[in-house]
Amino acid sequence: MSDFPNCPQCGSEYTYEMGELFCCPECGHEWPQQAIESSDERVFKDANGTILQDGDTVTVIKDLKVKGSSLVVKVGTKVKNIRLKDGDHDIDCKIDGIGQMSLKTQFVKKV
Repeated sequence: MSDFPNCPQCGSEYTYEMGELFCCPECGHEWPQQAIESSDERVFKDANGTILQDGDTVTVIKDLKVKGSSLVVKVGTKVKNIRLKDGDHDIDCKIDGIGQMSLKTQFVKKV
C-alpha cells in the first residue's frame, strides 16, 4: 500500500506525508521525515568521496606536520590497515618511521 513508517506513538499504519513531516490521522502525532531516514552508523569518506572501511589502505594527499615534532608525513605516504573511529581525527593508524597517528579522512585517498 504505502511505504510510510508506522506512527511511533500509537503504531497506526495509516500515516501520511505532509510537507517535511509524517502525520498520524488517529492520534495526531507529527514527526520529521529525516529522523526516520537517517541511520545511526556513520559513513567515512576519503577526499574523493570513496567510502572507507576498517583495514583499508590509503595514501596521504598532502604534506602533514606532526604536532609536537619536526616530522612530516609526506604526500604519497601509504598507510595500511587503518582503523576508523568517531571524533575530529577519523583514522587511527601506524605509519612507518613515525609511529601511531590519527589522521583526518579529508587528507587521504583510498588505494
